[in-house]
Amino acid sequence: MQKIDLIALILFLISWLGYEPILRMTSKKRGTIIKDLTIVRLGWIKTMINRDAKIFDANLLGHSINSASFFASANLILIAAIGGALFGGKISTQLVGQFGINSFHFQIKMGLVLICLTRGFLNFIWAIRQMNYCAAAFGAIPQNLSETQVDKYTIALGNIIEPAMSNFSHGVRGYYFALAAGAWLYGPWFLILGSLGAFALLVFRQSKSQSAKGLRQLRDLIENNFEDKQH
Repeated sequence: MQKIDLIALILFLISWLGYEPILRMTSKKRGTIIKDLTIVRLGWIKTMINRDAKIFDANLLGHSINSASFFASANLILIAAIGGALFGGKISTQLVGQFGINSFHFQIKMGLVLICLTRGFLNFIWAIRQMNYCAAAFGAIPQNLSETQVDKYTIALGNIIEPAMSNFSHGVRGYYFALAAGAWLYGPWFLILGSLGAFALLVFRQSKSQSAKGLRQLRDLIENNFEDKQH
């Protein structure tokens, strides 16, 4: 493996593993989806606690569980396909050799794709389990709570649902970097471009996309609404 390959791999790992920590450190208190969506979810939970019929909320949670299950299944299929290519024996080695690719380098590069997908799969599985915890927690909410009790329940439920949704986001993000890792097959410069491209695209969608702007506005409206009720 050449020096440029190692540089490309290190840049990929920084982009992939460091994306969320870097985003959390550099982002302001608001202005990114990762920040604003936390407040939006707390607003949802607080409204849900005060709502008598929670069928709508159960449907929302069920939709999230179904989405995570779908992505987990898709990840498992891709993992099986790549695992078959990596551990297919002489047949895979011969096919790779026909394209002029060193079999050892092919295994390393596809192994990186496999690691990205496997990590994403584990994120989806953990997200599904946490969402099931949320279902039990939602069902345990008592009726006729005081405002102080509602705030306490909101914080407790937020501590359950927030990591669940965060793990779901981690899993989806794995697809971006799996594609970047796959670009390594074409050379180290493609891995560098793929890593920077995935990182830049995610940052743009977090802070500059239309969804980010809408969530920023919604966060302001939710916070203002709660402040008005307190006054």
